[in-house]
Amino acid sequence: MALSLLNPNAANVKGASARSVISSAARGLSETMSTNLGPKGTLKMLVSGSGDIKLSKDGHVLLDEMQFQHPIAQLIARAVTAQDDIAGDGTTGTVLFIGELLRLADFYIREGVHVRSIVEGYLQAKEEVLSFLDTYRRPVTWLPTENREVYVRTAFCALNTKVELSLAQSLAEIAVDAVSCIHQPGQPTDLHMIEIMVMQHKLGSDSQFIPGIVLDHGARHPDMPKRLENCFILTCNVSLEYEKCEVTAEWNYDNAEAKEKMTRAERKVVDDTARKLVNLKREVCKNGEGFVVINQKGIDPLALDILAKEGILALRRAKRRNMERLVLACGGVAVNSFDGLEVSDLGRASLVYEHVLGEEKYTFVEAVKPKSCTILIKGPNKHTLGQIKDSVRDGLRAVLNTLNDKHVVPGAGAFEVAAAVHLDTYREKVEGHVKIGVRAFSEALSIVPRTLCTSTGRDDAPYVLMELQEAHKAALRKGAAECHGFDVASGEVGDALALQIFDTYTCKRNLVNSASEIACQLLLCDEIMKSSARKGGRGDIQQ
Repeated sequence: MALSLLNPNAANVKGASARSVISSAARGLSETMSTNLGPKGTLKMLVSGSGDIKLSKDGHVLLDEMQFQHPIAQLIARAVTAQDDIAGDGTTGTVLFIGELLRLADFYIREGVHVRSIVEGYLQAKEEVLSFLDTYRRPVTWLPTENREVYVRTAFCALNTKVELSLAQSLAEIAVDAVSCIHQPGQPTDLHMIEIMVMQHKLGSDSQFIPGIVLDHGARHPDMPKRLENCFILTCNVSLEYEKCEVTAEWNYDNAEAKEKMTRAERKVVDDTARKLVNLKREVCKNGEGFVVINQKGIDPLALDILAKEGILALRRAKRRNMERLVLACGGVAVNSFDGLEVSDLGRASLVYEHVLGEEKYTFVEAVKPKSCTILIKGPNKHTLGQIKDSVRDGLRAVLNTLNDKHVVPGAGAFEVAAAVHLDTYREKVEGHVKIGVRAFSEALSIVPRTLCTSTGRDDAPYVLMELQEAHKAALRKGAAECHGFDVASGEVGDALALQIFDTYTCKRNLVNSASEIACQLLLCDEIMKSSARKGGRGDIQQ
């Protein structure tokens, strides 16, 4: 009645009907995404309004690309994709967990349990599971020679859910190499220092890690060298061409000789600047070293000819972002003038070479000890390139999270099973109706191992879940360090630590925390109000 007085054109749903709408939307989204979980998950085909087709099973890509009409589904999708921006993975698992929490809450509410008891139980269970996670995680230090395999396996487990097995293995190695390249002890690691470049060429398995920079253009003079080793790199932002005056000006000549004299003076300025580079090259390259000039501004043909005759490789119109990374990769200083140049202003590169692909040219600059690098993604078509590019970002984030957390969590559903068993013990200490919420939370945790089991084609997920729980309880009784999960490769229960199946600590913590908070907020909604769009000031209700 009160709402109708405020806005007679508004539509609203109250009480049990509102919770039913919320639960139905969450379950629908969960069922849609459940088939995409894990390495055996299926793909979704997204068709845009213009007819573009995209195949993916990455939860973040699907939720970001799909168009939702239901407001609850939109809310969940936005919240979960925001979590992916922080943790880098776990999108599909979070959606499944939210859907299961709301489904079980709806079941107990229909049985007469008050929603507040369930919400308080969920919040208590969440805090207990997060505390348990801190004891369940496994420490790992950053020692690339000793613990490299742990980082590779963590990246592999993140990639294997999105691309095929062999490609995931090679991309995992590349991701660890890239993060190792830019990591500096005691300083924050910025993944923006890793350039991801795509090249439509060969197969996805031919993607490679470049310890340096790849520029998407080549030299503009045919006589310049195509390959140089042990090079000096000059990064500059100096114009080597005649530039018109920036203000409106007019030159009047008395005769042709005066005009010719002015032209020669303009030419002399550019030629003298180019000869400064020639003299610098002769000064520093005394043992057969190469000399490379990478300029953000232009170089005219006559200046290019002067540099080419001296064996200097010169690139013009380089992108600003590449100029910043070149200094990090090769060292030296980005200069804005050639006056007073010193050897310390130059960077060093072990190899610089040009690669021609059709009408496109690429210049590879490989440094000795770079602080910036490039991941070159190759593939036969745009679909493959896009799929690999989205996956590589998740792999890089998995390595970075492990590096920052200094811990990993056993995967394959092992943590969810262990947390559920722990909550069953914890529930005995809880008093009152809150115990029902803790029980529902414990049951909801099993959605991940059950979905993994179903994705392999097995139809006995409840029995597999019982087997996992019994194996975990047996390990507790023996005091063993085993972490039993469901191995999708063999389709059987196995030790996640022995199988080296790892998840990142940040991902699991964000999954439990964000899913619980979102579910509790939705459960406390007892009314959904929707105002209709107004047309000509009359506001007809639109469904």
